[in-house]
Amino acid sequence: MIKTLIAMKKYIKPEMKLLIGSTILTLIFAILALFEPIATGLIIDAINKEEASRMIFIGILLIIGVTAIRTLLRYGFYIGFEQLSQRIVYGLRKDLYSKLQQLDISYFDNTPNGKIMSKMTGDVEAIRHFYAWISHVSIFHGVVFIMALVSMVVIDPLLTGTLIAIIPFILFLSLRLSKTVKPTFSRIREQFSKLNTVVQENISGNRVVKVFSREPYEIEKFQIENQAFMDRNLESAKIWETYLPLLDGFALLFNVIVLVVGAIFIMNGRMTIGELVMFNRLLWMINNPMRMIGWLINGTQNFVASYEKVSEILDQDIIIKEPKCPIVKEEIQGYVTFDNVSFTYEDLPVLKNISFEVAPGQTVALLGSTGSGKSTLISLLSRFYDVSDGQILIDHEPITRYNLQNLRSNISIAMQDIFLFSDTIEGNISYGVPGATSKKIRLASEIAGVNEFVHQLNDSFDTVIGERGMGLSGGQRQRIALARAIIEDPSILVLDDTTSAVDMETEFKILSELKKINSERTTFIIAHRISSVKDADLILVMDQGEVIERGNHQALLDKKGYYYDVFTSQMGEFDSLNQKEVG
Repeated sequence: MIKTLIAMKKYIKPEMKLLIGSTILTLIFAILALFEPIATGLIIDAINKEEASRMIFIGILLIIGVTAIRTLLRYGFYIGFEQLSQRIVYGLRKDLYSKLQQLDISYFDNTPNGKIMSKMTGDVEAIRHFYAWISHVSIFHGVVFIMALVSMVVIDPLLTGTLIAIIPFILFLSLRLSKTVKPTFSRIREQFSKLNTVVQENISGNRVVKVFSREPYEIEKFQIENQAFMDRNLESAKIWETYLPLLDGFALLFNVIVLVVGAIFIMNGRMTIGELVMFNRLLWMINNPMRMIGWLINGTQNFVASYEKVSEILDQDIIIKEPKCPIVKEEIQGYVTFDNVSFTYEDLPVLKNISFEVAPGQTVALLGSTGSGKSTLISLLSRFYDVSDGQILIDHEPITRYNLQNLRSNISIAMQDIFLFSDTIEGNISYGVPGATSKKIRLASEIAGVNEFVHQLNDSFDTVIGERGMGLSGGQRQRIALARAIIEDPSILVLDDTTSAVDMETEFKILSELKKINSERTTFIIAHRISSVKDADLILVMDQGEVIERGNHQALLDKKGYYYDVFTSQMGEFDSLNQKEVG
């Protein structure tokens, strides 16, 4: 608990005035809580005295006045702690989101989206609840408990001592409860992450589910995780079932002791009726905190468990780090060198001894079967991962010496796994260049073939597309992604299987337009169609992470190896394409 509060110091420190102010209001509210039971007892004892009516009248007025003040105080510290909690989680969410932007691709490779979302929502909300409610309730009941106990000692030390003898048993049970229940909250939060992941994946992949008629399977999969989530909560509830009746029992025992012993003391003249009423009202101020202690422990342990989950993101190490003295170039020329590059991912060799050089204006094509390492090679170029051996140079400088943002801003990638935002088509195209003019957007769209379909839409470029580009065909999404890459006017352009979902006639038009703008730009093309790569200056044929053939189109045909076999198998398509070119 203390460790967690210290870790949260960064977010609490800027709000210290609000915290102190709200705490002071809570303390005053708690102190004034003593007035009503003491005043009530004094009024009862004053009934048989002279001027009783006047004293009762003044006492009632004071009780009403104090109650009004306490109402205002309650409103003040409720608002104060709510503002405090919102400001704390605002800063926490901001840091969480910023850290997510800095984390490596490998983190997202190994962490389900649902798990991240549960930390950003459920765990952060548990932290907010602690500062909005648990904190001031704990302060109030703690202060009230101490003051009421002191007041009761003043009224009758013997009766108070009898009650104090029971308190260690309650504290012992409370500590046991705290220790036992804490692991269950961690398991609840973990299972909630798994449940969230199943829901998130199902929603994202709902079309796949329906295509394969797997709704019953998905319902069963959800039910398994849902059942496990319920079991984790019931596991926690069983612990409460064991301890809560005991805690409540000891708290209620206080009432029995006070009534029995107090009656004996009144008959013996040791205590007045007013003092017994006062003592009984003060007893509530001890009783209630002890009955609340279980719920406060519950909320506190949930807070600690939630922060531990959140800190997994905040404390996550960043592998791809900025160099100490980074190189920053306004514009990279585009010389690219792979010098004996090897890459191992989680002990699995992915690339082995890759070497080649590219000059500005040249096009390199990567051809090979799925899983041969083509996309990984491009990921290394952008430093999404670092090489295991060898080095990659851009403009004759190792890429590990470049400022990361500067490096990546000069490399534009039309990715194989296309992601489009829930925004307009124009907004998606200009995503990397927010200030792009309409003329520049239209030009990039013309080159990428977006203009061929965008004007058929009701709102043209202002058409809002669904999440991940739902509502558009695969080819249309590819063309928007290509336009988004082109508009950045990068020194190095990467096309990762960018035209696989368009017909060959459209592909031919797009590649022809790209030739016109790539005279000084280094271009990498990853493709399965030889029609996409045959005009490249250098073609690298990859298999199982190695370059097994290299050369231009004609040289590779002359070798009659892997490339020749692929060309022969696709010959029918090329004949069709050539007839269109002649036509």
